[in-house]
Amino acid sequence: MAVEIRTLTGEELKTALADLAHLRISVFRDWPYLYDGSADYEAKYLQRYAQSDGAVIVGAYDGGKLVGAATGEPLRKELEAFRAPFEARGFSCGDIFYMAESVLDPAWRGQGIGHRFFDAREAHARQLGFGKAAFCAVVRPDDHPLRPQSYRPLDTFWRKRGYEKLDGLIVRFPWKDVGDTRETEKPMQVWFRSL
Repeated sequence: MAVEIRTLTGEELKTALADLAHLRISVFRDWPYLYDGSADYEAKYLQRYAQSDGAVIVGAYDGGKLVGAATGEPLRKELEAFRAPFEARGFSCGDIFYMAESVLDPAWRGQGIGHRFFDAREAHARQLGFGKAAFCAVVRPDDHPLRPQSYRPLDTFWRKRGYEKLDGLIVRFPWKDVGDTRETEKPMQVWFRSL
């Protein structure tokens, strides 16, 4: 299967937000995020990219259909929940490009698209003058009842990309899990590298 990778900024980025919302709801419903999303929440959450200088969506397209996407923006433009743990540890948010979500339809996995997402976001960050990048990944207990037996963490992939965990640097962000009636905060481990 052939996929086209496009780096979207400005008006192209804004046009892709609705498709990104649908993809996030679908992909993040699975382990480990277990996200019970809604179109209304997504519209509000993703709007920050439309208003952020430096924001990017790297889209994977099958024809005209968005089958995967990875986002990013300068950390100083991110929500406070993402910035605050960095600031508390003495990091300058103005120096770091934040690699936000990365979602890919399961039918397209295992074809190197994840690497292409990182390549494009890192190139975008360098073009903007950033020398550091970070992202965070949800932390779930190994004995969680919804953890699939076949689940393999992506730690090895991220380390091959040059990222390492920043020990003790945890972002806490709320969302509603599948089967829950309200949002609860989830811990998310920060990964970091110099570009």
